[in-house]
Amino acid sequence: MKNIKSLSVLLGIVLLIVSCQKKSEKKEIATKTIEKKEVIATANLKKVALNITGMTCEIGCARTIQSKLSKTEGIRSAEVNFKEKRGLVEYDASIISKNEIKE
Repeated sequence: MKNIKSLSVLLGIVLLIVSCQKKSEKKEIATKTIEKKEVIATANLKKVALNITGMTCEIGCARTIQSKLSKTEGIRSAEVNFKEKRGLVEYDASIISKNEIKE
């Protein structure tokens, strides 16, 4: 009976170690994939400065525009300056075009 308990505990430890190693390997593969995608995305990055008319306030207009642009697929970053009535957008040209950003 004592041997069965010891064997069960030993088997549990071995399974735990093996499963942790597999998770670690999967995580490493996923990280490499993300790094590769980041390199590809960086190659297509462009910046565009846009004049923005019709904004009446900084929080309601400028921040809303900046937030929506930042959440748009293909846009890496967006900054909207209410006082200058301009926006600076960094985007991936293989995903979104300058005209789509303007829309």
